[in-house]
Amino acid sequence: MSSDTVTTATHADRPVDLPPNAGRAATGIAIVLVAQLMLVLDATVVNVALPRIDADLGFGPASLSWVLNAYTLAFGGLLLLGGRLGDVLGRLRMFELGLGLFTIASLLGGLAQTPGQLVATRALQGVGAAMAAPSVLALLTTSAPDQAARNRAFALFGAVSSGGASIGLILGGLLTDVGSWRWTLFINVPIGIAVLLLARRFVDETARRPGRFDLVGAASATGGAVVLVWTLIGTPDHGWTSVRTIAGFAIGLALIALLARTEVRHPHPMVQPHLVRNRSRVGALAVMALVIGANLSMFFLVVQYVQRVLGFGPLESGFAFLPFSLGIFAMSRVTPWLIGRLGPRTMMMLGTAALAVGYAWLSTIGTGDTYLGAVFGPMLIAGLATGFVFMPITATVLAGVEPEHAGSASGLLQTTQQLGAAVGVAVIVSVYAAGAVPGAFVPGLREAFLVSATFCAIALVVATVVLRPAKPALEVQVDEALVEAEAA
Repeated sequence: MSSDTVTTATHADRPVDLPPNAGRAATGIAIVLVAQLMLVLDATVVNVALPRIDADLGFGPASLSWVLNAYTLAFGGLLLLGGRLGDVLGRLRMFELGLGLFTIASLLGGLAQTPGQLVATRALQGVGAAMAAPSVLALLTTSAPDQAARNRAFALFGAVSSGGASIGLILGGLLTDVGSWRWTLFINVPIGIAVLLLARRFVDETARRPGRFDLVGAASATGGAVVLVWTLIGTPDHGWTSVRTIAGFAIGLALIALLARTEVRHPHPMVQPHLVRNRSRVGALAVMALVIGANLSMFFLVVQYVQRVLGFGPLESGFAFLPFSLGIFAMSRVTPWLIGRLGPRTMMMLGTAALAVGYAWLSTIGTGDTYLGAVFGPMLIAGLATGFVFMPITATVLAGVEPEHAGSASGLLQTTQQLGAAVGVAVIVSVYAAGAVPGAFVPGLREAFLVSATFCAIALVVATVVLRPAKPALEVQVDEALVEAEAA
C-alpha cells in the first residue's frame, strides 16, 4: 500500500481541503440512500402486518404469500431491464420515474379494498423499485466528489441494504400496532415525494450509453417466474398431476428457455452469456437462491406463528426477529477475515449445514412452546449461518468478472435473490397449505420447515459438488469483490 493511500484512508473522515461541491454531494448521497432504504424496507415492512391484512381483506393461507411475491417477482424479474434502461435513458431519469411509480403504487396499496387490488399495487411497487434500484449505486458513484467520499458512500450503501430488512420488520410492527397495516404502505408516500422534490437539485444525471432494449428477455424472465410461482401456489388445491399444474410448469419452463435463447442471440443482452458459463458462479447463485428461499419461509411463517399462537403483537413480532438480524450483522464483521483462511467453498458448506440444522429444529414447534424455547435458538442459528454464507457467495459470483461486466454480475446476483425468494416462498407455502387445518395455524408447519431444511441441504450438496475448491487467485480478488458486493 502506498503512502498516499494510507494518508487517504487515515484522514478520509477528516479532510483538510473539502471540494467546492462537497456539501451538495453529501446531500445528494443522503437523498439517494434514503430512497434505497425505502426500497429495501418494502420487502419486509408488510410481513408483520400479514395477519391483520388477512383478517381485513380475507386472503387464504396460500394466496396471502402473493402480498410478498407480487413485489419480489416484479422487482426481481425487471431488475436487469431497469439497469439497461438507466444506461440508455439516464440513471437519474430512471431513478425519478421508478421512485414516482413506487410512491403512487404505495398510496394505492394503502387504499386497497380487495386482495386483488393489494396484490396488483404490490406488483406495481415492484416495477417501480426495479426501475429505481439499479440506478442507486451509479448515482452514489457520480455524486461523490472524490474517492474517499465514494468509499464512505459505498459503506453506507452496504449498511442501509443489510439493515433495511430488520428496520422494516420493526417499523412495520410499530405502524401496524399504533395505526393500521395500511400505514406500512402510506409511510412511503411522504418520503417518496420528498426525495423526488430534492433529487434533481442535489444529484447530477449520468452519461447515457446508446443501445437496444432486450424487451423479449425482460418479458420472458418475468413471465416465466410469475407462471411458475402461480403454478406452485395452486398445487394444494389442484394437485401436482392436474392439467393446470402441468400446463403451468410447461409454459413457465418454455418462457425460461426463450429467455436463454434470447440472451445468447441479442446484441445487448440483459445477462452476459459468459457470466453463466462459469461453473462456480452458477453454483454460488444456486446456493443463494436456495438459502434466500428457505429464509423467506421463516419470515412468512414465523411472524404468523408468534402472533397467532404465542399472542405477540405486531411490534413484538418485529423485535422477535432481532436474533436473526443481529446474527447476520455480527457474522458479517468476521467473514472478511475468515474467507482468507477457510475459503468461500468451505464457508458455504459450513453455513448451509448449520441452516439445515436450524430449520430442522424449527420444524418441531407446536402450540405449547414458548418463544425462547422453540423460536429464539433456531432463528439465531439461521442468522449466524446466513451471515456466514452471504459474503463468500457474493465473492464467488463477482470473482474474475471484468470491470465492464461487474454491474451485470451484481444485477444477476440481486435478481437471483429476488426470484429465489419468490419461488422459495411459493414452494414452502404450498406445502404448508396442503397440510393446513382451518382454524388452526400449527398443522402444516412441520412439513413446511422440513422443506426449508431440505433447501439448505440441497445448497450444501451444490456447494460441495458443484463449486470447485477455491484457487489462490480467488483470495487475492476477495477485497476487490467486496467493493462490488455492495451493489448486490
